[in-house]
Amino acid sequence: MNIQKMMKQAQEMQSKMGALQSEMEAREFEGQAGNGAVKVTLSGKGHMVRLALDSSLVVADEKDMLEDLIVLAHRDAKEKIDSTLSDAMGALTGGMGLPAGLKLPF
Repeated sequence: MNIQKMMKQAQEMQSKMGALQSEMEAREFEGQAGNGAVKVTLSGKGHMVRLALDSSLVVADEKDMLEDLIVLAHRDAKEKIDSTLSDAMGALTGGMGLPAGLKLPF
């Protein structure tokens, strides 16, 4: 493979990665716990933008359970972000022959 072709592919990938990053930042991902009693919405960057609690959960004696459900809902939303990004990066770099597990961007 010649160096010019590699450079062109790298520039194209950089452009596509910028578009992917913009797309991810514009999306929101919802995670749930307790059969939907707790819902957390994260931006594509992983920032929490919304928290919804079923009113039945707001009981002083069950504070620990509510806290655990919030953490689980956040984890669920974060895993959706990671999965979506991983799938998109795999599609983006699929034909480049990069080693498995290589983290991009560098």
